[in-house]
Amino acid sequence: MILGLLIAAAIASAPPARPAPVPLSPQTQALIAPVHEAIVKARAELAALPAPKDDGERLQRMRKLEQAPRAALSLIDFSKVAQAERAAAYEAIDSQIRPIDHANQEALLAMLPPEGWFTISRYGSEGSTSAFLIIQHSNIDLWRRFVPVLKNMAAKGEVKGGDYALMCDRLATTEHRPQRYGSQMTCQAGRYAPAPIEDPEHIDERRAALGMSPYKDYLALFANNPSC
Repeated sequence: MILGLLIAAAIASAPPARPAPVPLSPQTQALIAPVHEAIVKARAELAALPAPKDDGERLQRMRKLEQAPRAALSLIDFSKVAQAERAAAYEAIDSQIRPIDHANQEALLAMLPPEGWFTISRYGSEGSTSAFLIIQHSNIDLWRRFVPVLKNMAAKGEVKGGDYALMCDRLATTEHRPQRYGSQMTCQAGRYAPAPIEDPEHIDERRAALGMSPYKDYLALFANNPSC
């Protein structure tokens, strides 16, 4: 889960506009090559499996494919990429991840059950979280659609509290509002730092109510991350 957060933060630090084409040096191409390699490997492994037995398993396989390039991305030290190439490097990576995300989102929406989400009791904890990750990497329209649903499901124990918190924070920061649970990070002076937080004095109370760890423990996970 934390790995997914780190990747989301890294991608969020890239410029929103598509940069003009910039030739990437052989060094930069080699640095980002593991992203493509991870996609190829994950596709091959999934292709070798029998058909999924149910939608819970299908969601987990979709998650495997979308997480593979993000895992590779988490190991890239972008401080080694020349500043003039950095935007183009992000775009080169994003152009490989984007089609996977879009395909997963379309498949998920087609599978959406009448109750409006993939509950833990029916799809399992891993299936429910897989669905969360797919939507977390979607767009503001889907976040606005599903944040209220996840809030209600979390209150019933049918969604992990942390999953709801992350999507709630992602929507808030995208709408330029302070986040409530401190999950979203920004790039400041080459290091990850929390995006603005609503009522920071009580953040641990809000996190505890959703079964999340103390905020100092969460921040400690970012202490040794590659520079952004």
